[in-house]
Amino acid sequence: MEITGTVVSLLALQTGQGKNGVWKKQEFILETPGQFPKKVCLSLWGEKVDENRINVGEKITASINIESREYNGRWYTDVRAWKIAKGAAAQQTSGAPSMDASFAPDASSGSDDLPF
Repeated sequence: MEITGTVVSLLALQTGQGKNGVWKKQEFILETPGQFPKKVCLSLWGEKVDENRINVGEKITASINIESREYNGRWYTDVRAWKIAKGAAAQQTSGAPSMDASFAPDASSGSDDLPF
């Protein structure tokens, strides 16, 4: 899946030591465009943090995986970015359809394609 928007906030870089060695996680807030913009918290893990240096104000398209897990009867959802396209590339790779004239029915034809 992909999500496109503008980076509005970078949260503090988190690092730690686990059984597999040192880990790092960079979370950031992405605001989606549209009439009703949504803010989504995404995370980059490990080497993806260094490969994808992002800045507040950048327009990006993030390829993401969404995963939920249960802990003590509560569910937690993680949105992990595994690839990021910036600027003009973000506009070209956006898989989300936009509501433009190409999706509107052609009112000039006088007929619709409904089977009933």
